[in-house]
Amino acid sequence: MRKIWVKIDPWDKDLVTTALEGGADGIMVPKGFSQKVKELGKIQTISEDGDLVVGRDVVIFKIKTGADEEEILKISQSRKVILETSDWTIIPLENLIAKGAEVIAQVGNLDEAKTAFGILEKGVSHILFSTTDPIDLKKSLSALKSLDEKTTLEIAEILEVTPVGMGDRVCVDTCTSMTPGQGMLVGNSSSGLFLVHAESIENPYVAPRPFRVNAGAVHAYTRVPGGKTRYLSELSAGDPVLIADHKGNTQTAAVGRLKIEKRPLLLVRASVGDKEITTILQNAETIRLTGPDGEAKSVVGLKSKDRVMVALEASGRHFGMKIDETITEK
Repeated sequence: MRKIWVKIDPWDKDLVTTALEGGADGIMVPKGFSQKVKELGKIQTISEDGDLVVGRDVVIFKIKTGADEEEILKISQSRKVILETSDWTIIPLENLIAKGAEVIAQVGNLDEAKTAFGILEKGVSHILFSTTDPIDLKKSLSALKSLDEKTTLEIAEILEVTPVGMGDRVCVDTCTSMTPGQGMLVGNSSSGLFLVHAESIENPYVAPRPFRVNAGAVHAYTRVPGGKTRYLSELSAGDPVLIADHKGNTQTAAVGRLKIEKRPLLLVRASVGDKEITTILQNAETIRLTGPDGEAKSVVGLKSKDRVMVALEASGRHFGMKIDETITEK
């Protein structure tokens, strides 16, 4: 999951407020100003007297030559390294990322931030954004927060939809209003997740609830930020989840609450080529999967050969993390 710290030096209350309202993950300030930040909002501070102490927890390293890369790699094993370069260039970052170093790229504008997040396709996961312009900071944070991970979706064909009786299903109410074509990736196996559409569609039975995804049974996996998965049943208020649309664009949303209730369930079987995937969803007209054009397809109307969007992956998972291990799930 990408993180954005904002560097504010000298002290500027307007910049701090803008960083807080824009969703920054941390604020770096001169010594003596951490408490002033805390008075304006709850956020991690980085300073000589901050939550993360510069020199002890965080090191600022100005890279000058290629020989410095090994030293940075060593330091990054135990402390956070903010990387400075004499002239902003991606070469040191490329080398360090290739070597597996976790570094924080210091950037001065939106273009530099986008480049840092995209280096070697993977990019850095953490930047320190430095500016003295609140308007520039507001626009940049808004743009960067919408640059969340993109996931590859494929078209699956429905094989059959079968009632399986009663069970506990999970509604995930998020703190974000979703638009048509958006929902959450959910499935019986992490290797095949269906794009379950949000309840953003008008219907004659209930009012739209665009913040909600009626996601499936308690055992199911859902994709969360950072390429991880979690069981639906273990989510709780404040947890981050991944919202995706039919094109694979994603954003992070916070869980507001979970609703687990006993409902009649359906087993949905689909295939991509010779790979079969399944999920279990509530048996109700308002529960929908997502088609290739973003259209919402009610589960009660699904027929053989109908097409829906899914996310596939080859690796297995252990406690939600990808691992190179053979795992069979049926």
